[in-house]
Amino acid sequence: MKKKTGIGLIVLSYIAFISLGLPDGLLGVAWPGIRGHFSLSLDAIGPLLIASTIGYSASSFLSGFFIRRMGIGGLLSVSCGATAVTLLVFAVSPVWWLLVAAAALGGMGAGAIDAGVNTFVAKNYSSRTMQWLHASFGIGITIGPVIMTVGISLTSRWQFGYYLVGFAQLALALAFYITKEMWKSTEPSSAMQKHEKADAALWATFTTLPALLSMLMFFIYTGVEVGLGLWAYTLLTESRGISSQLAGFITGSYWAMFTVGRIIAGWYTRKLSVSRLIYTAVALAMTGTLLVMINLSSWATIIGIALAGFSIAPIFPGLVSDTERRVGRQHQANTIGMQIAAAGLGA
Repeated sequence: MKKKTGIGLIVLSYIAFISLGLPDGLLGVAWPGIRGHFSLSLDAIGPLLIASTIGYSASSFLSGFFIRRMGIGGLLSVSCGATAVTLLVFAVSPVWWLLVAAAALGGMGAGAIDAGVNTFVAKNYSSRTMQWLHASFGIGITIGPVIMTVGISLTSRWQFGYYLVGFAQLALALAFYITKEMWKSTEPSSAMQKHEKADAALWATFTTLPALLSMLMFFIYTGVEVGLGLWAYTLLTESRGISSQLAGFITGSYWAMFTVGRIIAGWYTRKLSVSRLIYTAVALAMTGTLLVMINLSSWATIIGIALAGFSIAPIFPGLVSDTERRVGRQHQANTIGMQIAAAGLGA
């Protein structure tokens, strides 16, 4: 049975996930300015993304270990601090290689936040709350480009957006530090631990088949999710004859539909089991993808992309919520971290 831990911590969790999406939204708009500032080629973003992914996957994989050592509140405080340092380094660095190094640190912070908050919500809240948690990420990744665009318009400098979000992350790190005792209250007491199995060691979880299969699911799912979003614009403009303006709107809507899909899915979690919700989402997403593949008309392609984006949205949070059922409570925290790491590699 899920236990309620107070509205304050879940609101803070939602804010953390909004902040998790913000940096991703900043980079796309800031990249032309960063390229010009450091005299870089277009593909120089590769090392930046690789460094971030390595840090993200490493910290999320080990998050179960760190939660046992530091507690969720302590881990989130340190992780938000690391993310804040990364963003501020982006704003002030005079050399390109320092941005790449900072990206690895920021990836570590983001991975720990992602896995830590997912673990907290999975252990203490319902599947509905998990869906809305991930909808918060959609809000963050939507707001990020707006912040950067407004900052560039007002100051003609891309650094302003990183300053703003960096200081906001520092404030969030402070909030996690102040509330870390409240987060401890969500962890099992000694009396409860006598009746429950303690969390398994990391290697014990890694050698169980259900945990490995869970990692594989997240690897495949996130690769599909990001793949469709990444290539939709190119497909529409270079293969399907759709104007660049309309293609840009459709591609943006694909990501926006994640937020809508997860908000709506949250309302239905009391009527549908997590398994049924995931099966329904997969079936609808396959239908949308089929419409894109067979290319009956431009409108069929557009509808297919929108349907795929809307349908695929609940799968990731649904799978996180269902982790305990697949692997058992003693492997839950470790497996969630491993799943998030596999998702980063899949993307």
